[in-house]
Amino acid sequence: MKVNAPAPVGHAMVELTEEEAVHVLHPRSIIAFQGAPTLREDKFMDLAGMYRKKKWIRSRMQGPSQFVLGLPAGCTLEPIDIPADSDLMFDFRHVLLYSEGMGMKSRIQKFKTAWITHEWVRMRFSGPGTLGILVTGDLAVLQLDENRPLYVEKSSLVAYPEKANVKLTVYGNPLASQHMQVQWELTGKGPVLIQTGSRDPQLEDQLRGDSVIKRILREVLPFGSIYIK
Repeated sequence: MKVNAPAPVGHAMVELTEEEAVHVLHPRSIIAFQGAPTLREDKFMDLAGMYRKKKWIRSRMQGPSQFVLGLPAGCTLEPIDIPADSDLMFDFRHVLLYSEGMGMKSRIQKFKTAWITHEWVRMRFSGPGTLGILVTGDLAVLQLDENRPLYVEKSSLVAYPEKANVKLTVYGNPLASQHMQVQWELTGKGPVLIQTGSRDPQLEDQLRGDSVIKRILREVLPFGSIYIK
């Protein structure tokens, strides 16, 4: 499978050979298809897939063919090769497509974590195969360390190793911890995938010419960014 997703363009081109097939979890994102009509087959998702993706239907695309996926503004599609022994746990909301034949297992999150993140399940995929991951901005890969914790903003974490030690926290001095979003703290071994397109709303306000007084109050008062709009 060949995926070409130029970052500024807002679309991705997927090319499949005769032996390849993929499952697209958001069929309405397919805006163009070139190939025999019988090479696309839409199917109902299972109940777990319906719950996680809030979608009823997925599309099986068979080669030889090519198709274009329309992407949300500011997003890119990143192809990730998954080996047979992969232990990465993915936020299923980021998965746009996957190769046929890949295995997947659900992993239930701890209640406290799920309550804060609204993320009850993560998915572990086993290959060999390719995942198409939809991210805001680009995809950064960092390596975990057993002794030095890695802190990642809650909404930016795409995938992490199943055996990593993970908890929700904040860090820094009291002023820093009061003015940041909830962070994932991770230690262990293996890669962590992070989407880089998160934005600082205060910086956007400044660029839009927001009031200086409002900006100062948001920064100085505890939890000011929540109460002062």
